[in-house]
Amino acid sequence: MAIQLTVNGKAHKVDVDSSTPLLWVIREQLGLTGTKYACGVAQCGACTVMMDGAAVRSCVLPVSVAVGKKIQTIEGLAKNGKLTQLQQAWIEHQVPQCGFCQSGMLMAATDLLAKKPKPTDADIDAAITNICRCGSFQEVRAAIHSVAKA
Repeated sequence: MAIQLTVNGKAHKVDVDSSTPLLWVIREQLGLTGTKYACGVAQCGACTVMMDGAAVRSCVLPVSVAVGKKIQTIEGLAKNGKLTQLQQAWIEHQVPQCGFCQSGMLMAATDLLAKKPKPTDADIDAAITNICRCGSFQEVRAAIHSVAKA
């Protein structure tokens, strides 16, 4: 079945079953591998992307739900090679360790800052439910706060 998607501002036509998880379309059909597969049940957040400006877990979201929506992946955050303030803060605060969860974390943090430009620690804890096995949660919080102060 031909499905039309808008991902990172570009129109795409993919031939997949409408129940295929958006994650697999992003990774396998579009070749955007920054969005990761980990748990497959929307618990860990490695697959987080933005859909119409809100963070969603793409591993359980049927691609049919994304039709007519604007999807943004980690590859779509930087504009013309210029990192966002949050991406730059991620580097400055040395957030990534193994890095596997970081694309999902960045997408969730982007959503949080769009909704709450000056989040408290409690706001961050409530919004960033992504799992990081390396335990870089303190660095994540510091990076978010540094952007919120800017």
